[in-house]
Amino acid sequence: MAVKWTSGHSSSILCLNVNKEGLVASGAERGELTIWDEKGFHLGQIQLPRADDVTCVVFSPTYPSRLYTSHGETISMLDVRSLKGPVECFHLNEEEINCLSVNETDSVLAAADDSGAIKIMNLENKKVSRSLRRHSNICSSVAFRPQRPQSLVSCGLDMKVMLWNLHKARPLWTMTLQENEAEGVEQQSAGQFFNPPLAHSLSVAACGNIFGCGGEDGKIRIFRVTGVKFEQELGFKGHSLGVSQVLFLPEVYWLLSGGNDGKVLLWDVSSEAGKQLKSPVKSIHRRKARTSASNKRDGELNTMVTSEHARILPKLSIEHGEKVNWISYAEIKGFRKVLVADQSSCISVYPLTET
Repeated sequence: MAVKWTSGHSSSILCLNVNKEGLVASGAERGELTIWDEKGFHLGQIQLPRADDVTCVVFSPTYPSRLYTSHGETISMLDVRSLKGPVECFHLNEEEINCLSVNETDSVLAAADDSGAIKIMNLENKKVSRSLRRHSNICSSVAFRPQRPQSLVSCGLDMKVMLWNLHKARPLWTMTLQENEAEGVEQQSAGQFFNPPLAHSLSVAACGNIFGCGGEDGKIRIFRVTGVKFEQELGFKGHSLGVSQVLFLPEVYWLLSGGNDGKVLLWDVSSEAGKQLKSPVKSIHRRKARTSASNKRDGELNTMVTSEHARILPKLSIEHGEKVNWISYAEIKGFRKVLVADQSSCISVYPLTET
């Protein structure tokens, strides 16, 4: 059963983040921002200027009291020790911001917006250092790679996943998920409803080379970066509806996913991804050898990259019951917890125990 954190918001919670000290930030519709302690008591509440929806909250990896938030086209920096209002506000993006990411040295911030642009801000001089414009539709997620402060990945509703280096204005590598899934589409029976692989969420594992992507087609794809490119190492049907959130835990290959089907699932992809990682080049040939058996009806779990894989099953399945807006992870009093935000005004906290 979930523990509910209540009374912190009056509208739907859209985003969550946890800092190194266990403080939780939640952003909601109409500019609401709340800070919670690990027991679920709110320590501070404010409404950000203009009352635009708070779409993303990110704590600084080096200064736990520093919080970056996006609301409308604005980025606000706040000090959670004195939550009276923004310390600074930045207007970098021309359209609504969907996602923020800060590199591990807290020197650069990336902001992805509805135009498909990713604005890169130098946090030392507070100026835009790059404007990355290659997504042709909404850029839904962006994430810096751990141990590589100048490298990031992005995805969008143009069904593209991109790898970037901040020294270049163009992506190092681009994959179109629709093209990558073309064989599977052809093998679907006539008249079967097909959800295009619009990419909603990204998360990079602690090693920096492995990242996961959640799509509108209910699939979770695992990629591996090798030099200046990346390849899909693994793919499986995770949810019966779109995957709104993916999040790697500190354990390198444990991945949380949240979906529009109201489920929160925990996956251990270490053994399956590990097989592929030993020979990344072979994955290209394996992908071409996919069979129709790898394309199952909605709701079933299967692997897409190779028929050699065993079926991947979740280590933990949480029937949350509501469309998931955001998931986050925290260790509270030595116990691992998953925090879930949905269409309601409360946060649901579940124990993260294996089945």
